[in-house]
Amino acid sequence: MMGTMIRILLADDHNLFRQGLKSLLEAEPDFRVIGEASDGREALRHGLEAHPDIILMDIQMPVLDGVQATQEILNEWPGAKVIMLTMYRQDGYVFEAVKTGARGYLLKDMDAKELVEAIRRVYHGEVLLDSDLAEKIIQDFKAKEEAKPRSHAELSDREVQILKLVAHGRTNLEIAMELSLSEKTVRNRLSEIFQKLHLNNRTQAALFALREGLAEGGENQT
Repeated sequence: MMGTMIRILLADDHNLFRQGLKSLLEAEPDFRVIGEASDGREALRHGLEAHPDIILMDIQMPVLDGVQATQEILNEWPGAKVIMLTMYRQDGYVFEAVKTGARGYLLKDMDAKELVEAIRRVYHGEVLLDSDLAEKIIQDFKAKEEAKPRSHAELSDREVQILKLVAHGRTNLEIAMELSLSEKTVRNRLSEIFQKLHLNNRTQAALFALREGLAEGGENQT
């Protein structure tokens, strides 16, 4: 019996790479590539029209680069799960993309099994970040905020519970069910958490929770 099908959008301007990636992914019984884009503008259009479960977004693309496309997609659809693709581990563009809310990044030369596993993990709510990149983002957040350090002490007990579950990859619906709340209440509480902690998205919230020791296991790594 077929389980959940993970719908994937591929965005990369190199046709041979994109076709090879498509063949690799569709060999998995629970993966289906529902669209392809050769530039950032196409990725933006396909992403907002099709609402795929996962968007694999190349960093360097014509017309609109991967960072800009990711930012525009997340502005319109905050729940999008975007994974950045790059040739280089220390790509400055990756840093900017993850700050906008991308769920992580993958190196183009990574092992096929690692790629498949990474996609499944992000689909289930995890944030995949190299520990060095995660620390860089945390330091950037701290540097740009007010002198008074943010702390989870500013949150209510319920808000701390919600933040912990976000850090463990739970969706709003899953959080609502676990805490016996409505999904709307969870959304509202998350907005209040973001406002109190000066955060913009779930990726930043997960990293904040890790820094504050609210989530066990440390940063996920690709």
